[in-house]
Amino acid sequence: MGNGIKGQIKSYYGGIAKKVNSETKVSCGCGTSCCGDITNDSLLYNKEYIDGLPEEAVNASLGCANPVVLANPQKGEIALDLGSGGGIDVFITSKYVGETGRVYGLDMTDEMLELANANKEKMGVKNVEFIKGYIEDIPLDDESVDLILSNCVINLCESKKDALREAFRVLKNGGRLAIADVVMLKDVPEEVKTNVEMWIGCIAGALSIEEYKDILNQVGFKDIQITPVNIYTKEIIEEIAKQKNLGDIYSKLNSELLDGAFAGAHVKAYK
Repeated sequence: MGNGIKGQIKSYYGGIAKKVNSETKVSCGCGTSCCGDITNDSLLYNKEYIDGLPEEAVNASLGCANPVVLANPQKGEIALDLGSGGGIDVFITSKYVGETGRVYGLDMTDEMLELANANKEKMGVKNVEFIKGYIEDIPLDDESVDLILSNCVINLCESKKDALREAFRVLKNGGRLAIADVVMLKDVPEEVKTNVEMWIGCIAGALSIEEYKDILNQVGFKDIQITPVNIYTKEIIEEIAKQKNLGDIYSKLNSELLDGAFAGAHVKAYK
């Protein structure tokens, strides 16, 4: 599958950035119903979080839970958002770290970076910087950030270990990883795991909780906690498939096996 997955993901999310500018509301990258209404679901963003953010940043939200509430950013901290998209988590975090802190947003997609920088200009924030790169090869120095956030992105990586090893590298000693991601709660058919389109739909690349913990342990993290907060029923997954134009693929799968097989989860660990 190699470059096929990364290339298709890059193209897909670049297309989402373009749609935002045409006032097409998108959310989650895995279907609106998989994440809920981002402005009303307490697992995502209530008014406190999105107040004052550009509409384009909110409409380009592609997450599966709220990593900022888990991260609890503090004044003066340096934070990094992996796969920052239109910038929603970057801008929210920037409010909490304040003028003495800084937030980096890392994304591989030119269109998303363009959208994020346009949103930055609208907000007039000075403590935010968007940078281009891959989360498996983060363009920051060792031990340079206090906090790493991410939202429904690690599951899209073919090599989760490379991505999490890089996260560990750039964290300062005592720093924390606080991310939202999709996890697998029970085994699923092999065709789901290997289908590129279902990777773009956020579910086929998900790890089990034990696999996730094992990789975090291997790269050096400690005090690991993974908590499912938003379980996907077969009805939600069917809606995901429809929104992604994957109905034909979904119809060939056993929906009972997919029922409750995936969830949006909070993942927290320390260096």
